[in-house]
Amino acid sequence: MTTRTATTIGLIAVLLWSLLALFTAATGTVPPFQLNAMTFLIGGIVGMVSWVIRPQGIKALRQKPVVWALGIGGLFGYHALYFAALRLAPPAEAGLINYLWPLLIVLFSSLLPGEHLRRAHVAGALLGFAGVIVLIAGRGAFDARTEFLPGYLCSFVAAFVWGSYSVLSRRFGQVPTDAVAGFCLLTSLLSWICHFAFETTFWPQTATQWLAVLALGLGPVGAAFYVWDIGMKRGDIRLLGVASYATPVLSTLVLVFAGYAEPTLTLALSCGLIVAGALVATMAPKRTVPA
Repeated sequence: MTTRTATTIGLIAVLLWSLLALFTAATGTVPPFQLNAMTFLIGGIVGMVSWVIRPQGIKALRQKPVVWALGIGGLFGYHALYFAALRLAPPAEAGLINYLWPLLIVLFSSLLPGEHLRRAHVAGALLGFAGVIVLIAGRGAFDARTEFLPGYLCSFVAAFVWGSYSVLSRRFGQVPTDAVAGFCLLTSLLSWICHFAFETTFWPQTATQWLAVLALGLGPVGAAFYVWDIGMKRGDIRLLGVASYATPVLSTLVLVFAGYAEPTLTLALSCGLIVAGALVATMAPKRTVPA
């Protein structure tokens, strides 16, 4: 697989994550950890289905403890911290801090063997982050107060965890993507434990809500993690980091077209900044990467 092909596959994750807000809104009032448990269970099954015609795929579950720690820490750790951030701080600030993770991916990638941080990638990531700031600022509701510091901290650590998980996946490039199915299933199990410990069970009430849960598990909380794994291990990791800033903008555009939000000038400006960031990042000198 060439670097370009792997990067293109990784970009599918960005498109799938742009549907996360829409599908989540359509699930009704299912508690966060319960929804996480349900969708990651579906996501794990997504990976297992292919084992019917590829029985050797199940062998990918035979991994060292450090690999399992990375996978579960990345998937479960990130979501648990982000849910905590949303409970302890206003969504606007928590979301903004959380979207440091694409920038962290760009920065952390320089620590990988054979990788070099270029100014174009950093400039592109900063433009993307500026686009997210404009988008969230346009919604208003900023309310930074010291009482929200625990939530801000959880959001920052969540960004650090996802950025680290993504980049470290490259260090374990020999681990087959099939292993992600195991990460999803254990994340589901841990989410059920947290759900029964902290939440009250509330099932979807309509067929539409059940379909939304299924769609989440098949796409944004399912296939997205498999294609992201491929992109991180074999693609242009810095370009994927910059491109990830398109997620909140695409998500907002989807909500606009679905009637959940209104188009605004800040949305247009945010789109412009993120597109500019992606273009700047692609101007970085190319390097030869083995297929």
